[in-house]
Amino acid sequence: MPFASSSETKNLKGNVKEPTERRKTQMDLVSLLIQIIVSTIIIAPILWLVGRALAGKDKAKLTDAIWIVVLGTIIGAVVGAYVTVAGGLIAAIIMLVVWLALIKHFFDCGWIKALVIAIVAVVIFVIVFFILGAILVLFDLALPNLWP
Repeated sequence: MPFASSSETKNLKGNVKEPTERRKTQMDLVSLLIQIIVSTIIIAPILWLVGRALAGKDKAKLTDAIWIVVLGTIIGAVVGAYVTVAGGLIAAIIMLVVWLALIKHFFDCGWIKALVIAIVAVVIFVIVFFILGAILVLFDLALPNLWP
């Protein structure tokens, strides 16, 4: 077998991996990092405010909300990558339980309160999303090339 060039590496079976496979993995990691950063900036403050209102100021801290979002995003990426049974329904159920468990653990509350915090946070997130979308459309900052 010829020697692999410096831009090629061998996988576990000894076959030469193409550089495009490595780039795809790197892009997946970059997209995961971007998703973590954006999710933390957008979701963590909303989750923190809802947690403070429902679980109490002493139990819901901003760092806890950040950890919930970071861990939820990473676990969601792993579960989404490996659990593809039944059109993602099982992955969605697993992720619902994971997010509720993270809220329950970090905000030190019960399962019902974690569910209420999650529902209220989602409702507030949707409202904020639509308000920001309306502002972007109002000031013509939305993607105009998408509409004829």
